[in-house]
Amino acid sequence: MLLKGNWSYPTSIRFGAGRISEIADACVTAGIKRPLLVTDRGLAGMEITSRALALLDAGGLGSTLFADVDPNPNETNVADGLKAYRSGGHDGVVAFGGGSGLDLAKTLAFMSRQTRPLWDFEDIGDWWTRADPEGIDPIVAVPTTAGTGSEVGRASVITNSVTHEKKIIFHPKMLPSVVICDPEMTVGMPGFITAGTGMDAFAHCLEAFCSPHYHPMSQGIALEGMRLVKEYLPRAFKDGSDIEARAHMMSAAAMGATAFQKGLGAIHAISHPIGAVHHTHHGTTNAVVMQPVLRFNEIAIRERIGHAADYLGISDGYDGFYDFVGKLNGSLGIPKNLTELGVNEPDLEFLTNTALKDPSTGGNPVEMTYENTKKLIQACL
Repeated sequence: MLLKGNWSYPTSIRFGAGRISEIADACVTAGIKRPLLVTDRGLAGMEITSRALALLDAGGLGSTLFADVDPNPNETNVADGLKAYRSGGHDGVVAFGGGSGLDLAKTLAFMSRQTRPLWDFEDIGDWWTRADPEGIDPIVAVPTTAGTGSEVGRASVITNSVTHEKKIIFHPKMLPSVVICDPEMTVGMPGFITAGTGMDAFAHCLEAFCSPHYHPMSQGIALEGMRLVKEYLPRAFKDGSDIEARAHMMSAAAMGATAFQKGLGAIHAISHPIGAVHHTHHGTTNAVVMQPVLRFNEIAIRERIGHAADYLGISDGYDGFYDFVGKLNGSLGIPKNLTELGVNEPDLEFLTNTALKDPSTGGNPVEMTYENTKKLIQACL
């Protein structure tokens, strides 16, 4: 089956195997003449990155790389990146990689010509209006994992290394101008990254589907995104060269990030502080806490999850869906709990209070309080 297309929901997406060859043209389309390719340290020396840089250079756009990006990017990475961006006279970024590289790159383009400090633009109320929209440079995004969907998002997650809190930086103009979704970029992903990022996509779709807010378009996208993960993540995990499975997972990742305009919930509210403090992989953490959160929300989502189970071909409604998540995690080698993931001697009070301050709490179908959130985190250990 040939999986290829040109999409514009919500941004211009060039989807299909081999379309990395269009990276220079994508920059021209976005109005970028001197891009800075931003990725993480792990990808910096890989062949796919060298190829992307060579294609940019062949297109007359140079081949400058910034890769000083931590797995959970922080304000120090932002400061270092801005120094490289400004000193190099760049006028846009190529956001290349998984969530960390994409988020850091988008933040550099956003902050490129701002005069206020980074934390002034946290996703609180209308703080985004503090930014000068003329001081935001264009972004071309090239995901190399299939999970976060940051390539189609208007925000970045940056860790405050002083307070150990993950902050969401938001502005509508952080949405990339052009996205290249080439599933060949994901073929070399290790199995544990395929699993963790794939479950991140599933978590986005699941929480969007369960959110009580009204957004029928996101609801439908979330449901189909879950189906794609159910059908194709096991295949991609089993055989990383299965390009059809890789393509569908790349679609599911973009769909999850599109769907969660409807809202996220307790999975992300817990995962964010856990990742910030204990440096766990975000998608894997989402997977670990997924069943406890399903149980936490059962009273509000039982009927809705039953409908999802019907669509996904899972018998026994909510109970069958709950069991399916556990079996899927097990088949992917996901740790059974946070302790097994490496979360030892957690500060429950800090984690609880930080989770309650996370914007994701607003989309959870059951109200999160100090008492029930602390019990939920304990249930994840």
